[in-house]
Amino acid sequence: MKVKNSRYKLGVFLLMLLAVTTAAASNSLQQMDRFLTDLQSLQASFEQSVLDPQQQQAARSQGLFSMQRPDFFRWDYTEPEDQQIIADGRQIWLLDMELEQVSVQTQETALKGTPAQFLIGGDPVEKHFEVIDIGESQGFAWVELIPRDKESQFVRVLLAFSDNLLHRMEMTDAFGQITRFQFYDIKQNPTFERNFFVFKRPDAFDLYKH
Repeated sequence: MKVKNSRYKLGVFLLMLLAVTTAAASNSLQQMDRFLTDLQSLQASFEQSVLDPQQQQAARSQGLFSMQRPDFFRWDYTEPEDQQIIADGRQIWLLDMELEQVSVQTQETALKGTPAQFLIGGDPVEKHFEVIDIGESQGFAWVELIPRDKESQFVRVLLAFSDNLLHRMEMTDAFGQITRFQFYDIKQNPTFERNFFVFKRPDAFDLYKH
């Protein structure tokens, strides 16, 4: 009788554990869906770290990220040097102040297989990614995205949510290099000036087209 009772308790425990795991996983997708449903515009300070395949930090930078649906974003880097990346709805411009040069390419080409495809475009996440619910860790609800496009520059994307906001993003490329973003001072659905996402090239800077 004691054996049966022990087995019964074990079965109940496993069911409870499964329920907790399922709830955590469900929460991850719910937070992502709520974030994307409510998203019209966003502005947040960020810290960016790049790790080599041996998990050693190769670079670190910080700045301000801004985006507006549909199709606009802007990264203003302030550390360790001034750089600017602007998506104006058709093209992506990269301004390098130190090198005094500007490079440009189409958004369709540059954003293939990146989170920007659904962040600024508004497409369903499942259109471009396989969505994997990996539950809660470190106080965040995590979702893993695997690009469906085999030519994507990234093989894996991790998103971390809390209070229905995106707080962390981690992208792994085909060479094992990892780019991590941490967002803070997040402002949801701010209003931007009319020309905020319009790029203005300095006259003396060289222009390179990809």
